[in-house]
Amino acid sequence: MKKYLLIVGFIGAAFLTASAQEYKPVKVGLGLGYASPGGDGAKGGVLLYLEPAYRVNDALAIGLRLESAIIARGVTVTSGSTSVSSDAEVKANASYTVNGQYYFSNNTFRPFAGVGLGIYSLASASVSVSGGGSSASASADASKFGFYPRLGFDLGHFTMQVEYNIIPSTTSEFTVSSGTSGTSVISSESKNSYLGIKAGFFISGGKK
Repeated sequence: MKKYLLIVGFIGAAFLTASAQEYKPVKVGLGLGYASPGGDGAKGGVLLYLEPAYRVNDALAIGLRLESAIIARGVTVTSGSTSVSSDAEVKANASYTVNGQYYFSNNTFRPFAGVGLGIYSLASASVSVSGGGSSASASADASKFGFYPRLGFDLGHFTMQVEYNIIPSTTSEFTVSSGTSGTSVISSESKNSYLGIKAGFFISGGKK
């Protein structure tokens, strides 16, 4: 009986909290932006995102972020004390994360800060290397655990935010051909972190 009363009380409290909110509890955001990776040979590109979220109250929202960033990750290739130039191929990298964000105002302009974490699925990094008469190519798929802080604002149903996705680097092996000298294997490091600047809108989630 006590357990039953506890459950009923919890449901009732949740209902009263939701009823007292100024904003609808469920929202679905989507948009696009610019992704800027770091490291030598990196090239920025476009990103797309889908982000459903639930407002625990007017100040706090918990959500999921599904994102694809089409970029060329920075790759550094060295052999002994010699460095060679590298050009990385542009590919899509996906991420599946959870996040929370805190709103500082209930006005039309609503600045917020938040943090998220989850899994980043990194596409193979195909690289061509030139220097010293050598060439190399390698490919390495990887999944990494990463996180991101975010700052942004909502203005009506429009939203804009800046995130820095912090992802551990990936180490790969390259087979290098040096003409008549044969082949050798060297290692490379791929920089995976990137800055995301995004704009979009959300469905529902506005004022009641």
